[in-house]
Amino acid sequence: MPQLVVSEECWPIAGAFTISRGSKTQADVVTISLAAGSHIGRGECVPYPRYGETVSQVIAALTDARGRIEAGLARSDIPALIAPMAARNALDCALWDLEAKLTGQPVWTLAGLPKPTPVVTAYTLSLDTPEAMGAAAAAAAHRPLLKLKLGREGDADRLTSVRRNAPSCRLIVDANEGWSADGLPGMLALCADTGVEMVEQPLPAGRDEALREMMRPVAVCADESAHGLSTLDDLAGKYDAINIKLDKTGGLTPAVALARAARARNFRIMVGCMLATSLAMAPAMLLTPWADVVDLDGPLLLAADRAPPIRYDGSLMHPPPRDLWG
Repeated sequence: MPQLVVSEECWPIAGAFTISRGSKTQADVVTISLAAGSHIGRGECVPYPRYGETVSQVIAALTDARGRIEAGLARSDIPALIAPMAARNALDCALWDLEAKLTGQPVWTLAGLPKPTPVVTAYTLSLDTPEAMGAAAAAAAHRPLLKLKLGREGDADRLTSVRRNAPSCRLIVDANEGWSADGLPGMLALCADTGVEMVEQPLPAGRDEALREMMRPVAVCADESAHGLSTLDDLAGKYDAINIKLDKTGGLTPAVALARAARARNFRIMVGCMLATSLAMAPAMLLTPWADVVDLDGPLLLAADRAPPIRYDGSLMHPPPRDLWG
């Protein structure tokens, strides 16, 4: 039976990472290892305070479930055993990884998914002054797809500055719930005028009903409003796309189910991530065959990544090495 090890890790960010809700200088993650003989399956998650989850809470949930996990646990048992979605994610991914190690087959084969191939990921520009974001855009103008963190007063100037300094880049915008319903039509119009392809979560989750009656010249993507299958009904008519993150769905297994259901309902799909290492990106990459937009740049924003890392050639993300995960 597998032996469980739960660890807290802190990974410094290259500089600071700022969104509408605040700034941070390190990524706080929880990793788990499931050892069966010489084989070890691993998973990583990011407890997110926005969703009421903390590192200590996730560690406690996994530790409390140790006996059941080490007795032998199926992935289908996880939702009834553990509440925090981040904890479910780490455990689900570790179980997939362990099965891959034990069987000698990659996770994508075991799960009946397409073999992952290199994909272009968005590269995120942290929220800052218009001048600073313009300078960051100029430095990243060689990348094909930039994601702008917005959501505060002065966003029109920020967007204009970025577009001026990166005229050839594809752009997506993430307001992180920071805009108002009154100002949204004007911001969407400006996004359309500046060639923005998608806007993530412009209004607060639970206060986004205005989207249902609003003309949307740019595709609007649910992030904080989109979690598991149970959220799809409410999103229909308000959003054109959903951002699927494993820490919100509770692992790769439910994320695959959500991607299939979302496609069947004609939602566009973004595959996203929290700020974390390559170990968290690896399972998310298996969702990219469904994705219209890939946003798995977490390791690019860190001062250092774990080894062995996923290889990024600029913004081209390669499939994870088997020694990392899967």
